This record gives sequence, C-alpha cells and structure tokens, in this order.
Amino acid sequence: MSRGGVVGGGCDTAAMATWRQFEEESPDLAAAVQARFRSAKSHVLATLRQDGSPRVSGTEVDFNGPDMTIGSMLGAVKARDLRRDGRFAIHAATNDDEALEGGDAKVAGYAVEVVGDAELTAAAQAAGQTDPFHAFRLDLTEVVLTSLAPGGQALLIQTWRPGEPVLRYERRNDDPVPRRL
Repeated sequence: MSRGGVVGGGCDTAAMATWRQFEEESPDLAAAVQARFRSAKSHVLATLRQDGSPRVSGTEVDFNGPDMTIGSMLGAVKARDLRRDGRFAIHAATNDDEALEGGDAKVAGYAVEVVGDAELTAAAQAAGQTDPFHAFRLDLTEVVLTSLAPGGQALLIQTWRPGEPVLRYERRNDDPVPRRL
C-alpha cells in the first residue's frame, strides 16, 4: 500500500513502526500475532473519547502491504475518535481454547487516516465495500503476546517495541512478579 495522503493530528513517529518493520525486527512474534488477528473477523478497538475517557468498539483488522489497517463506516464515533486523537489499542478476539493454543495478542500505537490511496480503495472494492468509509494505517508502538509457557505452569509474556529486542517474561501463579527471561 502506498503511504497515500494522511489526515490527523501530529505525533512523534520516532518510536513508531509499520507492521512490516515489526515483521523484520521480530518475524516469529509477528507471525504469531498475525495468526491471532487472522483467526477471527472482529476484534476490540480502544480509542479515546473527546473528554479523554476510553471507548471500546468492534473492528476488523487487515494487513495491506507494509501496514496493519482498520476501517470504519463513514462518520462512526470510533473514526471521529481516531481523527481527533489517533492513540489506540486493539485486542485480538480469542476464545478460551484459542488463547491457550495461540496466545492472547494486543497491539497499540497511533492510527493515521489514509485518504486517496488507490490500492486500499481497490482492496475495499474487491471485498464488496461500495459505501464511503474511513481507513486507518496503524503505526505501532507496542505489540504484546501472552501465552502459556511450556509445561503450562506459567504465562509467557512477549513484548516488542520499535527498534528494541523482544522482551520475554514468565509469570507463575505462585509469584505475582513477572521474571525476565
């Protein structure tokens, strides 16, 4: 996907990354997180209301070229939230069995509205989207995958931030303080 035009407030992008950068820096973690997002159609998006309080909405996630993207009906409140303040978090939908097998994935960052992007428009039309819509590129600041550690007696928490190595922690039921691996 070309970078297209963008709409939205400014932010410090030095600590942000595209999905592709995440894949290049941590291919195994990126594959596991992408599998979680591809395993269900709808996920939970957190945005900030105008008064600063949180709002959660359903959303669909897609991967277009170097980017992780979301869309929205034209004028939806989640789109208005993101146009005003692009900070977001998305929790991949899981059921209990899936969470045990593939882990529990979350991403956070800054959503930037994409306008005038021919590739994104063509993909939406190919998927049957004919009504006007908002599309957002997700610039990532953090990715977290929480899963069961081998043996099933602890949680394995993997955290990635742009330009940094993946941090791995183990949290056992009998010890509330995660231990860095």
